[in-house]
Amino acid sequence: MAGADGFDAVVVGSGPNGLVGAVILAEAGLKVLLVEQADEVGGGLRSGPLTGLDGFTHDVCATVLPLARASAAFRQLKLDVDWVYPDVQAAHPLDRQDAVLIHRDVALTADGLGSRRDAIAWRQSVGATASGGFGLVDSLLSLPSLPSAPLRAARYGALGLLPASALARILFGGERARAALAGMAAHSMVDLRRPITGGYGLLLAGLAHQVGWPLVRGGSARLAAALVARLVELGGVAETGHRVRDLADVPNARVVLLDLGPRQVADVCGGRLPPGYARRLRRYRYGPGAFKLDWALDGPVPWRDPAVAGAATVHLGGTLDEITAAEAAVAAGRHPDRPYVLAVQPCAADPSRAPAGQHVLWAYCHVPNGSAADMTTAIEDQVERFAPGFRDRIIARAAHGPAALERRNPNLVGGDIAGGYSGLSQLVRRPSLSPRPWATPLPGVYLCSASTPPGAGVHGMGGYHAARLALAYY
Repeated sequence: MAGADGFDAVVVGSGPNGLVGAVILAEAGLKVLLVEQADEVGGGLRSGPLTGLDGFTHDVCATVLPLARASAAFRQLKLDVDWVYPDVQAAHPLDRQDAVLIHRDVALTADGLGSRRDAIAWRQSVGATASGGFGLVDSLLSLPSLPSAPLRAARYGALGLLPASALARILFGGERARAALAGMAAHSMVDLRRPITGGYGLLLAGLAHQVGWPLVRGGSARLAAALVARLVELGGVAETGHRVRDLADVPNARVVLLDLGPRQVADVCGGRLPPGYARRLRRYRYGPGAFKLDWALDGPVPWRDPAVAGAATVHLGGTLDEITAAEAAVAAGRHPDRPYVLAVQPCAADPSRAPAGQHVLWAYCHVPNGSAADMTTAIEDQVERFAPGFRDRIIARAAHGPAALERRNPNLVGGDIAGGYSGLSQLVRRPSLSPRPWATPLPGVYLCSASTPPGAGVHGMGGYHAARLALAYY
């Protein structure tokens, strides 16, 4: 039965999880209102002329979206978007040798690792993760529920529970394979000496082989637009510029999904929450922040190894030891001189992002949460290290430190783009330990942000799980 304002459900926040949750509720026949504080929907799925130049389309946050191709939520929705794929899924440059290239093909990737032992180990670890298929992905993205493919999950867990720094040394004897796994694992923003970071590396590398690392042609905002279009088609309503400071700021409805961080949820729900639960929300642990740069370039990045130009995603950090040291420094509250840098060159797959012959590039490094340090020089030094002459290609840049990221998206507390620390201690305790972590003590009120399982990434599963739970109790 709809509330007095005619809505059965209200979703606050329009990141990927909020958008997916809204559509799932609407597909079940509920009249849904989606409200967003910003002037445009999308959260991390926004795009625009961030460097101020006409014709250059930069993604605000997410660009390369393997989880959106693999997750049950997006597989179910089957949205009408134009996916494009780079020739190389990811590249990892190294000093004084060719870059490691991650291809869709497992064997081609393995053969480029430099030794027969490492090629076999890659097939048996990363290749086996890819072969686990959607059953394994669904099991991992449905925590804390029991896995839908328990044997595949158990085989994955036997390796994935290990720290990436240890797993790389156990599996591989050579520098190339070790560095490649470290570059994948460092996406987690967790010290690579900590448990389960090996699992992050295996999953992301496995997805490169299983579904690829694609982009949406024209910018990630088009994926958000497709979700909104589906919502409206189903009778839903989306409102932007609507800030919610209290639950009283939204229409009375039987279901409320909050695509908000735990501290925001505590503020919005106020004294309605039991004190113990409110304290847990306010004590929620956030992870490192990010410092991001966007560039407009007058041509392609001049990589020392030309093959890197075929990859949309480039991991810049050097060897396993270098990446491990850089991430350990950030975890200890320091700024590494040579940070691990995750760079994305969208024009490798989507030339429409820039005028003919020109390119866009973005990159970020990890920094202590809330850092005010300017990492521009450190990041550009890492790019220049593997692409001499890169700085000569820059025609405009825009820098976004943790404070700027949080101003643009309040869910990114202290610049934490992962929605909270993603180590083992908070893997399923997001934001509290519960078999139904998306539910709050308030009837009909649910959490669905990246601060709920399964955590960070454009997979929509926080919204998917919250919406399905809400429907079960509707």
